[in-house]
Amino acid sequence: MQFFGREKEIAELRLIRERSHQYAKFTVITGRRRIGKTELIKQALNDGADLFIYLLIRRLGEKTLCHSLQQDIENAGLEALGQAETFCDLIRLVVKAAKTRPITLVIDEFQEFDKINPAVFGELQGIWDDCQHTAKLNLLVCGSVNRLMNKIFFNREQPLYGRNTGHLKLKPFSATLLKTILGHYKPDYTGDDLWCLWTLTGGVARYVQLLMDAHACDRTAMFDEILSESSPFLDEGKILLAEEFGAEYSVFFSILTEIASGKNTFGDLTNAVGQEIGTYLSRLENDYGIISRIVPIFDREKSRNTHYTLEDAFLRFWFRFLYKYRSWIEMDRKDALKTLIQRDFATFAGFSLERYFRWKFIGESSYTRIGGWWDRKGENEIDLVCEDELTGQVDIYEVKADRARFDAAAFQKKIDAFLEKNPTLKGRIKRTDVLSLKTL
Repeated sequence: MQFFGREKEIAELRLIRERSHQYAKFTVITGRRRIGKTELIKQALNDGADLFIYLLIRRLGEKTLCHSLQQDIENAGLEALGQAETFCDLIRLVVKAAKTRPITLVIDEFQEFDKINPAVFGELQGIWDDCQHTAKLNLLVCGSVNRLMNKIFFNREQPLYGRNTGHLKLKPFSATLLKTILGHYKPDYTGDDLWCLWTLTGGVARYVQLLMDAHACDRTAMFDEILSESSPFLDEGKILLAEEFGAEYSVFFSILTEIASGKNTFGDLTNAVGQEIGTYLSRLENDYGIISRIVPIFDREKSRNTHYTLEDAFLRFWFRFLYKYRSWIEMDRKDALKTLIQRDFATFAGFSLERYFRWKFIGESSYTRIGGWWDRKGENEIDLVCEDELTGQVDIYEVKADRARFDAAAFQKKIDAFLEKNPTLKGRIKRTDVLSLKTL
């Protein structure tokens, strides 16, 4: 797949590089695995403007790793460095060269040093403190284990805390860009095609690339590709998360499977998993950033009327179908699994359609606050309540894949219940509407 979008991120990275010609810059780039961090960096900065050095950290002995990285540095065009036996000695040689010429240095999978040699973080702090005002260095570090990257750079007790001069959080493709990509491969795509692509990938670059490169542009073709014999999707969730979770991954996976299957309250999840899960939920939310604890819009943040959501669209699909029915895959019953997915997809994907419109509104900067609303009894629920805090306008939307199934009277009943709970909003509601596949 050709490179699409990311114009704002590319412009920002090039601006940082330009400023590094005066004072060194240290940028941390984070984002979930497969989001496209490495490709973005190469597209933005490997253009010949400055010497570009890309180092991929692999879990080797430090001496062996350094010999390999030194070869990468010399191949990039920085020769006659001398011999370095440690990673930080190697960085010192690059910094010395950056005293006389602009250099962009990218360190990918930086979190691997937590296993190779954690002392690197403290040594790098000293190197950075010494060179930041004298070197023409554009230093970028990124990693694929968010928990460790957050610990390394954003934990006050860690030596590199506060050292970075910038932090770029890379997000999935926007709704508009996803439409552009699908339209490039299938100009006559339908709303159902786009809905399915969003539900299966959540706009994550690598997953979109895999489907588009296979010309899987409609629902049937996408399901065929995901369930194919050589599909990388089948084990993807475990590859992404098993290392993150460690020995307790089975408990975390059980919780995520239940959330993906529609259980979203603390009580329902506890009953389904069959053990105390409070600590696990807290870690999934705060340490790993995989789930979100949400309350009805305009409720207090500490409200007990809480739901848990798995925001990552691909992981939600993977836990709902590929992990939950992994025995079917192992028994080569993929055809049966495909039939089950097709049967349950519309109900399952309703949530992702709601999330699509939320993401679309965020990308369009249409509102300053977006959320859902539900009452404590579960009798009334509104998909999207959107507020523009600058104008005071509030818009309320029902999300239905098939617009013909929209019940205007039932929707008004929900709005009345919402206003009874939030009477100060009367008079501020300017629009009530239904969003459907035709609206995509």
